Amino acid sequence: MTLIKPTAGEAEAGGPRRASGVGRAVAVLVLAAVAALIPLLGPSAALHGTGEAAAPGVGGIALLRAVLFAALCVPVGELFVNRLASGLPGAPAGPRSWAPYAAAAGFVAALGLASVVSTGNLVPHGLAQIDIGGLYASRDGKLALVEINAFLAAGLCALSRRPGTQFWPLSAVVVAEALRAHPPTEHNPLVGSGLTVVHLTCAALWSGGLLHTLRTVRRWDASEAGTALLGLYARVAAVLLAAVTATGMWSSLRRMPANTILDQLTTTAYGRTLLAKVLVVGAVALLALCARIRLRRATDPLSACAPARVEVIGLGVVVVVSGLLTALPLPIRWS
Repeated sequence: MTLIKPTAGEAEAGGPRRASGVGRAVAVLVLAAVAALIPLLGPSAALHGTGEAAAPGVGGIALLRAVLFAALCVPVGELFVNRLASGLPGAPAGPRSWAPYAAAAGFVAALGLASVVSTGNLVPHGLAQIDIGGLYASRDGKLALVEINAFLAAGLCALSRRPGTQFWPLSAVVVAEALRAHPPTEHNPLVGSGLTVVHLTCAALWSGGLLHTLRTVRRWDASEAGTALLGLYARVAAVLLAAVTATGMWSSLRRMPANTILDQLTTTAYGRTLLAKVLVVGAVALLALCARIRLRRATDPLSACAPARVEVIGLGVVVVVSGLLTALPLPIRWS
């Protein structure tokens, strides 16, 4: 057997790639750690000086819900972008699906949230405290079971020969989340649930779609199909942003009436977190606008990927802040 030593040129060509790959992996781990700190440390900052009391284990619940939202965005975005790419003539094969891993993460997060529901919204300190049968006795428990089974089904569909069937279990997760966020005791809960369905669906398409679009363009290696896919996504993303903004504003006005919203944005934990989310979404919208301008006017349209990558990070922060938002006490409806 003959051992062939790589030439200096080959070593130099391989070195930076390996280094950049390690750098990306480290960057992802750092960003994941920072994102995890938002729901874990965010409640204390949001609640400081408000006089409000947080539910037990609010940091862990916020983290689990953020993971659940992220696990929903990834497969929804893949289905959406794959549908866009299927209409492009001569488009190469896309990147490897992350949907099975997302479904596994969503399944674990849903299990954790269900364990909290089973103990009466208290954090269990042992398996003996978890009452699985008790989940069937409450509305929240049944919705938690729906989410567990839906993520399990989504994972099986992702591994099957027809991954497009994930649409149905993922839709069940969206509906369950919308119903959970608006209990029957709320004023016009069906209106609130409908707004949440549209808001969550559009947000998942926007964030998950951008992530998979960038992965696909990178896999296609600067082909014309990549530019076309970016253009298709950008046109739909503008509509998604408008829908997310409209439903978010409407939902906020239902929780905080117009004559009190300015005060509650600074004096309540929910309002402060909502304000932080709005600011991040605004920054992400500016990045999206920058990417769209580059896509239209730049000599190399694929240079739009640079601001789009930062936009993905911003959308990831939005997802994490949204998880924190769902775990904080709801604002008081002042008359």
